[in-house]
Amino acid sequence: MSLSGIFPIDRWSFTTKSVLSALNGEEYASLFSNHTSQQYHKGEIIFREGTVPSGIFIIRSGKVKKYKSDREGREQIIYVAGEGELIGYHAVLSEERYPDSAAALEKSLLSFIPKEDFLEVLQRSPYFTQRLLKALSHEFTVFANSISVFAQRTAHERLAIALIVLREKFKDDNTPGAEPVLNFSRADLANMAGLATDNVTRLLKEFKSEGILETDGRSIRVKDIKSLVKRSNYR
Repeated sequence: MSLSGIFPIDRWSFTTKSVLSALNGEEYASLFSNHTSQQYHKGEIIFREGTVPSGIFIIRSGKVKKYKSDREGREQIIYVAGEGELIGYHAVLSEERYPDSAAALEKSLLSFIPKEDFLEVLQRSPYFTQRLLKALSHEFTVFANSISVFAQRTAHERLAIALIVLREKFKDDNTPGAEPVLNFSRADLANMAGLATDNVTRLLKEFKSEGILETDGRSIRVKDIKSLVKRSNYR
């Protein structure tokens, strides 16, 4: 079931997936002229917060979590990026160190683009630059929504929103028309919703008893998206 008209999912998703379509054939070839591809296993680090970037990454398949860690090593997942999305480009554009870390949530294939090639194509293609700036501007909306959730929402609402966002992210992995299966650990779900893992486990059982979702091990399938949206209390 589509979320159209019942939940503003566009406010929770980055739009970098479409920016490469702004490149013509020559620009695209130039961007990938020196690229390398690497397979990452589940949990493998792609880059760490505070390190110096040497390029950007494009996700060819799989899913990647962007997160920040506190001094005790506790994670806060900022965003889950999927196929076609760009990561690591903020630090390149700002000429600063990575502001967060990235790790594979599942077996993932990423292409690495050296920053020199990325910046050169940006200079050559005003349309690409415009699309990337638009994507950056939209990310402000996404982060503003996240801050609002952590500051003002109850545990039920935060978990419901996290599940709705993940449901949309996992859609591409399923047969069209079928309800997506969220293969997401309870710890990662807790880190995304800003909750303790025990609370997530308890709330999932509560949602399950209400017929909103079903679980099988770490897998979650939403059965009643309308009820989940109602639980999110999002306006």
